[in-house]
Amino acid sequence: MQFRIGTGFDVHRLADGLPLVLGGVRIPFGKGLEGHSDADVLVHAVIDALLGSLALGDIGIHFPDSDPRYRGINSLVLLKQVWQLVRGKNFHLGNLDSILIAENPKMSPFLDAMRSNLAECLESTKDLISIKATTTEKLRITGRGQGIAAQVVVLLHGTS
Repeated sequence: MQFRIGTGFDVHRLADGLPLVLGGVRIPFGKGLEGHSDADVLVHAVIDALLGSLALGDIGIHFPDSDPRYRGINSLVLLKQVWQLVRGKNFHLGNLDSILIAENPKMSPFLDAMRSNLAECLESTKDLISIKATTTEKLRITGRGQGIAAQVVVLLHGTS
């Protein structure tokens, strides 16, 4: 059996009048994340972790922001495409550990739904998906409420 580890990180700026989508869950908040797609930092970090684990590049290579097909796209759609690449190389999810970094909004009411979305896309179960949330104690872009970041680590196992 072969094991592969990947890490992913993403950050986007918050802006007024946009929907806030994290882990595929629309969160009621007065601001949303700016980006070419829905700017879901958690899903983007998962995508980069998966691609990195198999040395397949990053999200920008597979889904460039210069391509109008990805304008406003639901990031879970992109995750499903990346997961098919992973499955095509005979790998399965061992586990996924992630952290959302934001001062606001409070994430705890939404974490279970995010875990369900990721588990579904990764053909897995919620017990293999961890999503934690923290603040940066009002320091830097996330602490000043200017953005939200996510960091992810994945372990894959396979027979490739």
